Amino acid sequence: MAGDFNPITAAGYHDLQAKIAVLEADRPEKIAILAEARAHGDLSENAEYSAAKRDLRHLESQLRFFNKQLQYAKVVEPSKDDKVELGKWVTVKFMDDDDQVSYQLVGTQEADLDAGKITQVSPLGKALLGHRPGETVTIQAPNTSYQVQLIAVTRHQPE
Repeated sequence: MAGDFNPITAAGYHDLQAKIAVLEADRPEKIAILAEARAHGDLSENAEYSAAKRDLRHLESQLRFFNKQLQYAKVVEPSKDDKVELGKWVTVKFMDDDDQVSYQLVGTQEADLDAGKITQVSPLGKALLGHRPGETVTIQAPNTSYQVQLIAVTRHQPE
């Protein structure tokens, strides 16, 4: 049964709810635009109607997608220990160039490298799971392997 659900952080769950709320709020306007375009007559040559219909279909497709993600999401609350797990922030030092970076381990639907969010199924995320600060971990990436030292594990974003 646990395999049927996708782990997600509480923040990720709330982000999905917010996206759904925005789409649901936009839906009546899209329906009104479609109805207005339909009233202009011949639908076979009505570009406004075609565009409005496409926009409404796209919105409804996004709604279905986000609702399915929400339906199969399981919010994971990270524990208070210093072990790497979903929802926690990790600071790692890359052993090859001493570069130090912080990431949050998140569910697959939340991944955003620009925001410092990596998934628990990425090569780095998978390798770090279960480890503690001070440990050196080898990451097997598709074309190479490299090592990182785990500097810190926290429940909140490092400053």
